[in-house]
This record gives sequence, C-alpha cells and structure tokens, in this order.
Amino acid sequence: MELARCRVCLVVSLAFSLISAGCGGKKTSSASSPVAATKNPLVAKYTVQPPVGSRVFVEFGTDTQYGRKTSKVSAASDGGPVTIFVAGMRANTTYHMRAVTEMSDGSTAADSDQTFQTSDFKTSILPKIEITKPPGMTPQPGIELLDSTNSSAAGYLQAYATDLDGNVIWGYDYADRDANSIIQPIQPLPNGNMAMVISYASQFEFTPDKKSKVNVIREINLAGETVRDLTIGDLNQRMAAAGHPLQLLDFHHELTVLPNGHWLTLASVFKQFTDLPGTTGPTNVLGDVVIDLDQNWNPVWVWNTFDHLDVNRRPLDFPDWTHSNAILYLPGDGNLLVSMRHQNWIVKVNYSNGAGNGDVIWRLGNEGDFQLVNGNAPQDWSYAQHDPQLQGDSSVGVFRISVMDNGNDRAFPGGVQCDAAGQPACLYSTVPIYEIDETAKTATLVFHQVPPPSQYSSYGGSTTRLANGNVEYDLCNEPNLSGLVQEVTTEAQPQMVWQMFVSNQNLYRARRIPSLYPGVQW
Repeated sequence: MELARCRVCLVVSLAFSLISAGCGGKKTSSASSPVAATKNPLVAKYTVQPPVGSRVFVEFGTDTQYGRKTSKVSAASDGGPVTIFVAGMRANTTYHMRAVTEMSDGSTAADSDQTFQTSDFKTSILPKIEITKPPGMTPQPGIELLDSTNSSAAGYLQAYATDLDGNVIWGYDYADRDANSIIQPIQPLPNGNMAMVISYASQFEFTPDKKSKVNVIREINLAGETVRDLTIGDLNQRMAAAGHPLQLLDFHHELTVLPNGHWLTLASVFKQFTDLPGTTGPTNVLGDVVIDLDQNWNPVWVWNTFDHLDVNRRPLDFPDWTHSNAILYLPGDGNLLVSMRHQNWIVKVNYSNGAGNGDVIWRLGNEGDFQLVNGNAPQDWSYAQHDPQLQGDSSVGVFRISVMDNGNDRAFPGGVQCDAAGQPACLYSTVPIYEIDETAKTATLVFHQVPPPSQYSSYGGSTTRLANGNVEYDLCNEPNLSGLVQEVTTEAQPQMVWQMFVSNQNLYRARRIPSLYPGVQW
C-alpha cells in the first residue's frame, strides 16, 4: 500500500510540475506554480492534472492549517488539466493553498504548499459594513450572500459575499452595468457557478428613461466570467418559436433553479384595457409572466397573470398590477408559490412539475382563502411582501413558510386609527412564520418578529431558514439607503444572535449559505 501511495504521489507531483501558472495580476509562489490570478481580485485559479478516475479539491487558508476547501472536481476523462477557482478569501492577504487528489482506491495525495496574494476591489465601490455579535450567542456557520440595489449609479458592488465578521470575500462587478441596472437576485447553482437577473426595477416600464440597457439572465463562474446569458430579445424569439406570442418587456426580481436543472424566471408584459372601473379610456396594465426554461433555456411552460387573476382587484399601485417578486418551488407536489406584492397575496399555482394547467389553487393573505389563527386579522397578514421561504422539510398539506412582510398598504380592524395615540403605527414591517394547513385552510402564526416602526422597510428584503433552527431576515431599506440583516431565535421573545448593518446600500436579498461551493460547509 505504501508503494502504491508513493506512485500516486509521484504521478500527481509530476502532473503539478508540468503545469505553469500563465499570466495573472498577482504574484504566486514561482514561475511554475499551478496557481494564477483571475480578473477577480479575490479569486485564484488552481490548475492540476489528476489521474483519470480521481477527484481533486483545493484546501486553503491564511496558514498551512488551511481550514477551508473547495468542492471536489472529477478528473478529466482524457487525463487533461482541471482548473478549480479558489474563492472565499479576504482582500490584501497572503493565502496558502494546495490541491488534494483522492484516488479511486481511496488513497490521497497532496500538492506542495502554494501561496497566493489577494488584492481588492476599489475602495469606492465596497460596502460599509458593521457586525454585531451579542455575547454568548453562536450564529449559524456559513457566509452571507448579498444582493444590493440602489447602488448602481454610485458604482457600489451589487453582488458580494462576506464572512460573518463582515469581510468581503467574493464579489461580482460587471462591465456592462449602467446607471439603472440592478442584480435581482443572485444565487449559487449546483455546478458551483452563480445565476442572476440583471435588469431594472419593473416599475420603470412606466418611466422608460430609467430603464437599463442590460436585460438578461446570466450564469457566471466564480471568477466573474460569463458562462452564458440570455437577453429578453432572445427569449422573445424563443417564445414565438414555441407558440407563445407574448411581448416580454423585462426580466425582473427572481430566478428559481429547479431540481431538474430548469430555471424559472419572471418577466413583465403590458395588456391594454378600456374603461376599467374607476378609469376612463385605455389603460396599459402591467402584469407578470412565469417562464419555465429547460436546460437549454427554451421555454417549456408559461404562466400569465392575466389568464388567471381578476384585473379589477388592484389594492396597491395600479396599473403596476401584480408586481410579483418571488417564485418558490414546492417539492412535495411540484407546484409553485408566487409572491405578488401589489396583490398582498402569495398564490399557489398548479405547476405540477411542468404538467400543470396554471390554475390558482389558493391565495394566502387578506381577502384570500385562509383564516388567520393566533393573530389579528386583517392587521397581521402580510402586505407588499417579499421572499416566502419554507421553514421545514414539509411543503404540502401542513407546512411552514416565512415571509418578509414589508407592510405597505396594511389594513387594520374597524375602529383602529393607525398612528393615533395608543394605536399601532400605520407603516411597520414584520417577519411572520405561518403554519399552512391546506385542507383546513388555516394559516397559524407560529412566529411573529415585529421590529420597531423605525426599522420599517418599504420594499425588498428576504427570509432564510437556518440549520440551527433560527431564522434570518433582511430589512432591505432600513432606514433610507441602508440595509439590516439579523439572525434571531424563534422563541416567543426572539433573541438577536447576529446582525449586519450596511450603511450605503439597500439589500434586496441577504442569504446565509454554507459556503461558495456546493456541498461544502465553512
């Protein structure tokens, strides 16, 4: 066995010695180092030529104890070189790293230690972050993946990740950005890349001068290189070819990646109506379309709000009628939850893993199909909400969802005069967790975090289920041009476990994820 292990080490060492670093913007350990720079100042690329049938990963850290690692990558079937992007490093820091190869017989071999010096993004585009860690509290391990808005004109990073101390350890600054382009949202993919929408706020359809020239869904690698993208014009051509003659205006707010590799995205459409109640003459109404794109980004299922909802129900900001902002896939029955901010509803849609007829199965919220339990209706429903997320393993029958309840357009019981002495504020945000019983049609408040009205967040925000049983929420614009993220316990009197305050950006979404690599916990 020792002889076999030595042969393995010799093979791997020879492979390492045959690979040069190429060009790059940062110094590495030697001219023949397998480590090279990328255009991203916080990302290195490590090139290795492992034996066929093996798997390889890179471990890295600020000393030779390393401490962090990448995902495992299979060797090329032809025995050629494999490149691994090493990301998750702090700026202006020397890192040690080495490749570790796992052979098919279970033995391992490690490269010699390499060093890499990170640089940094321009100071002017970096977020300003403050972290609070209450004594005695232990946050859920991982990193924060953040998606900012109201930051493009100022040039700030819109998509980045930090460690739990607030250090930026990854970021994406795209060359085609303009004054109105925003990323909504960014999320990791099972293949280790990142997916995103880059477009503009959907309400800008009514103010064309505020539209961005960028209108795409995009996949990038960790170095920030575009792997593929799809423009709205490309998708319109594909829609027509598939028999869906809709004129999509923009991508906005959401990408949801399904277990089968399909992507669900949101797009806007106009439909003209004449003499709607309360209006005179023609009105261009803005609605939403959910599109299911297969692995090749061809549309295979399309759901149009105009086909399934009543255009005469318009509680908020009409003619921006639905203003959907999230799609949640329910693995239990293959259906979807769609969050519609301007309806104050989360609707369940019959998707049935792409075979559904699109019927609305139920509507959650004020004037919907459920009775609110353990709360005061209509006040404790969610209004102008964002980002429903599962808070348990069940997703059908009886299950729990968390919601960022922004609180715009909140209704109150008769006799309540909000903002009056001794009465609730008119504008405040909450973080409810509802236990949904689909048969009994009840929504029971099992958790209800109510921050003070001074932390009211008029738009955006997110909620995240954490493995330690806590919940994380993001108050997107608290207050004005800032964002507040908190991890709290879910007991009756929630305790703050960890907090991030970003003072020069709104945070459309913030998500605690295990690491930048699928299947790896940092």
